Amino acid sequence: MRERPALLCSVAADIISTVEFNSTGELLATGDKGGRVVVFQREQESKNQPHRRGEYNVYSTFQSHEPEFDYLKSLEIEEKINKIRWLPQQNAAYFLLSTNDKTVKLWKISERDKRPEGYNLKDEDGRIRDPTTITALRVPVLRPMDLMVEATPRRVFCNAHTYHINSISVNSDYETFMSTDDLRINLWNLEITNRSFNIVDIKPVNMEELTEVITAAEFHPHQCNTFVYSSSKGSIRLCDMRASALCDNHSKFFEEPEDPSNRSFFSEIISSISDVKFSHSGRYLMTRDYLTVKVWDLNMESKPLETYQVHDYLRSKLCSLYENDCIFDKFECVWNGSDSVIMTGSYNNFFRMFDRNTKRDVTLEASRENSKPRAILKPRKVCVGGKRRKDEISVDSLDFSKKILHTAWHPSENIIAVAATNNLYIFQDKVN
Repeated sequence: MRERPALLCSVAADIISTVEFNSTGELLATGDKGGRVVVFQREQESKNQPHRRGEYNVYSTFQSHEPEFDYLKSLEIEEKINKIRWLPQQNAAYFLLSTNDKTVKLWKISERDKRPEGYNLKDEDGRIRDPTTITALRVPVLRPMDLMVEATPRRVFCNAHTYHINSISVNSDYETFMSTDDLRINLWNLEITNRSFNIVDIKPVNMEELTEVITAAEFHPHQCNTFVYSSSKGSIRLCDMRASALCDNHSKFFEEPEDPSNRSFFSEIISSISDVKFSHSGRYLMTRDYLTVKVWDLNMESKPLETYQVHDYLRSKLCSLYENDCIFDKFECVWNGSDSVIMTGSYNNFFRMFDRNTKRDVTLEASRENSKPRAILKPRKVCVGGKRRKDEISVDSLDFSKKILHTAWHPSENIIAVAATNNLYIFQDKVN
């Protein structure tokens, strides 16, 4: 794969917290810890420079969320963008949902290349004219102007979550979406901001009886009544909204029985699911826990169809990873457009790809040090023990502060976006 790095600045607020392509792949949005959303647009194809087709340039940047303070609970609400989800394009404008810990916002991104001139009641600079000076009526006209991309908030969905929002998902009916926090899932209509419906509530009457929390949730890509949510205990529940208004009773329950021989102090922590994704076909589910990626068939609840080891060499390092809190990192996972390859991140700016058909896997690195624009990425290998080869890196040399938590895959082409802390890398298949 070739690399096209779109590099962002290097302060804490610039750490990228989410990455998402729109449904066509023409736009790519990133959110950061500073509450900003940066939208990149793909270059249009040029006969003179066909290789530039895959390049993405900044299209729009706007402040989505600001830091707030909850005076009733004496809590600061971070501006960090937790998730971005695009809505399908219906007209010339683009719409996306962005959320921080408490508030979801619907943004409209539109272009303007004309401005009205020749008003009767105000001057060109906007000042109101004295009606007594108006002696003739003018017909306002539209004049060309430099292209301007505007981002405007159209809806604000707030005051519905007691706990931190960890995911949002747009329904396939394109009229509703859900927002998920640690204990509840709410269903919203995109047109109504002052009311949501609670569809899952796992909060016990006595909080001391709390044994698990919701970690992620997603709607089925084609069935508007079906959604799944994952838990910190490593289970996935599939729910059908046709069964009841409150989906406390699941339709299907996916969980892999734990191997007693692998039981340890860290078992429950590393089995917590950090991400769940439906395949584009809707037939499969993909889940990511700390050490593995699992693919589930919706028709088989007893065990996963496929299990891929992401970084099994860290199993012996769990104690130190617990001490430095890395064991609580939440890695995401993505499908390619045909559901044949899956991708997820790791440490040392490594990310992993697994081909479901050939069962081959590869480790690649997103790094400024060893790659230049249009350079071809070389596979990396981690040496666990014994003699280390020249092109391998020792497991003791891995940098756990460099981690790839957020990735995205173009919906129809082999173009991927990888967020490495505060840098965004865009890779594509080699082009001649």
